[in-house]
Amino acid sequence: MSGARSRKPEAGSEKHTSSTEPQNSGFQLPPLAAYVHIPWCVRKCPYCDFNSHAAGPALPEDAYVAALLADLDGDLDQIQGRALTSIFFGGGTPSLFSAQALGRILDGLQQRVGFTADIEITLEANPGTFEQAKFRDYRNLGINRLSIGVQSFQAAKLKALGRIHDGEEAVRAADMARAAGFDNFNLDLMHGLPDQHLDDALSDLRIAIAQQPTHLSWYQLTVEPNTEFWSKPPVLPEDETLWDIQEAGQALLAEHGYGQYETSAYAQPGHQARHNLNYWTFGDFLGLGAGAHGKSTSPDGQIRRLWKTRLPKDYLDPTKRFRAGDKPLDPDELPFEFLMNVLRLNDGVPAVLFTQRTGLSAEQLAKGRREAQARGLLESDPQRLVATPKGQLFLNDLLQLFLP
Repeated sequence: MSGARSRKPEAGSEKHTSSTEPQNSGFQLPPLAAYVHIPWCVRKCPYCDFNSHAAGPALPEDAYVAALLADLDGDLDQIQGRALTSIFFGGGTPSLFSAQALGRILDGLQQRVGFTADIEITLEANPGTFEQAKFRDYRNLGINRLSIGVQSFQAAKLKALGRIHDGEEAVRAADMARAAGFDNFNLDLMHGLPDQHLDDALSDLRIAIAQQPTHLSWYQLTVEPNTEFWSKPPVLPEDETLWDIQEAGQALLAEHGYGQYETSAYAQPGHQARHNLNYWTFGDFLGLGAGAHGKSTSPDGQIRRLWKTRLPKDYLDPTKRFRAGDKPLDPDELPFEFLMNVLRLNDGVPAVLFTQRTGLSAEQLAKGRREAQARGLLESDPQRLVATPKGQLFLNDLLQLFLP
């Protein structure tokens, strides 16, 4: 396990290739990624609606890694000869797992599927879980990108969010990431926090920018069902303040070279998150771990959404199945499903991608496109699918035009 290891495509992954030919002209199997869910946190945050659970005194690392690899074995029919272009360890707090455990997962993925030569491997981490030696070990495994959950640098805001770190720890986390060899990392930052004013939000952004991350996820706090905030709502800023924060924050990010490429994602040139881009361009992804979701495309063009058993205790139970759901998408659902993803991208996508990803003719979108363009929600460029600034503001209204 010691020393840097290359992560190259494995010979022999072609054994999963299907001989079935696509039925639709222009259709192409999309790129393949993997999402690996580690469902434990030190403490559950009051705003979090993800499948995360407070960790006990000892994590069942060995049992969970074994379950993940068995889960992967059940999904090998989805590979279709493709190597992984990206892997994302999400949670929960994946950095609670040891480098040895993550290494076994990566080895299993490489042996069973294979990696592209330039694969992006991201690990989510929280400042309160940073240890210099541990993160150097992660880097030596081939993990080449971190996503650090800062949320805020201000003590009162962190306390309101139930975070276990303070602002100084968040700054040190970025320093330690660089010292461990990570030259590509994201900071997660929230705005619209309880009792937050414009100056508070911009202060957080300025401190984040000063850490020189290559990527910033800057998103508004929303109160979701099945969270503590849902049952005990905090006092959030008024809409006018939220609008002021959004406009001023976007201008500040642009001034410092962070281009907005998705609703809440900003990156320095060439550092857009590849895993996110695969998701938003309707790529395929294996969903491994408790509660993970995936998307699979077969060579005949059938697209399915899949999801796994949610509770960790059930996922670890060998008498139960990993896969909790498997829903084939009907052709008339695909325009909405496709656009729900790609229209989040500021620059949209080439119009031909609709046929390449779904196998359907562009004519399937024609009626909705005409109506959306007439309402000023979609750009009129026939070569691209791009929401106008108005369409981005009223994305739900835009998508309604493509419902079956």
